[in-house]
Amino acid sequence: MTEEFPIQNVVTVGPEEAGRRLDQVATELLRDYSRARVQGWIDSGELTVDGASANRRLRLRGGEVLRLAARLPEEGGVEPERMAIEVLYQDEDLMVINKAPGVVVHPGAGNRHGTLQHGLLALDAKLGAVPRCGIVHRLDKDTSGVMVIARNLASHTALVAALAEREIEREYVALVMGEPTAGGTVDAAIARHRSQRTRMAVRSDGRAAVTHFRIAERFRGYTLLQLRLETGRTHQIRVHMAHIGHPIIGDPQYGGRRRLAAGLSAATRAALAAFPRQALHAARIALAQPRSAQPIEVTAPVPADLAQLLRQLRREANAIA
Repeated sequence: MTEEFPIQNVVTVGPEEAGRRLDQVATELLRDYSRARVQGWIDSGELTVDGASANRRLRLRGGEVLRLAARLPEEGGVEPERMAIEVLYQDEDLMVINKAPGVVVHPGAGNRHGTLQHGLLALDAKLGAVPRCGIVHRLDKDTSGVMVIARNLASHTALVAALAEREIEREYVALVMGEPTAGGTVDAAIARHRSQRTRMAVRSDGRAAVTHFRIAERFRGYTLLQLRLETGRTHQIRVHMAHIGHPIIGDPQYGGRRRLAAGLSAATRAALAAFPRQALHAARIALAQPRSAQPIEVTAPVPADLAQLLRQLRREANAIA
């Protein structure tokens, strides 16, 4: 018999969602679950709007409270697969891992095996009784760094709520094209691209998205930034950096045609041209332990490929100086 366990969540619809359908907005706000599953919860009355059942096609006004109280089958169809997962911190309720670049987080079309979810099940079989094997938030396949994993249902519920209430601090480093004069804030709403559905885009009718950034290190034609997310939209940093004219190096979706700064040495040009992914790393996370409320802060070192590229850029800068 398939075991089921309860899940609960409460989210508030933002004013920017006015006029959109309930099932569309709920799927975006409850990102850990498929649209079909969210629609089923709406139809069954397990997901309510301001305490009442509603039609999935309901047009929202903004400000409504969506409350989910459902039962979710234990994870099925995902078998444990051993993989190297670096655990940076763990206690009885959660762990923080350092995701390697190139690892897909969830199974999907074209990625039925070898995902982080498979590896987590091999690391801790009890994670099969937690939604998405405890994964609280996502990183893109080619983004490295810290991720929080809930080890039981209670901590998953608490951590998802903390993330929605912006109570979890997340900081990144990114190597971008160009030389911004100073740090700043990008406050630009993001939504699905109108014609290219695998991409996100800055759109006035999108969901609020805010990214703060400051300059960590300057190079010839490139800049290392430290970034802090105030919101957590899909591809947010990648979209925002491209929007202000400083796309992340190696970003295949938002970086455009790969360009090299003028006047670089052959070694630096080769290192930049060969870098295989977007140069984005989740460097730090700070949160409250869900049971004790004690603060937890975890950092992850820059991975070897990005560290090597930065060393070459520093050699270039020192040679010019």
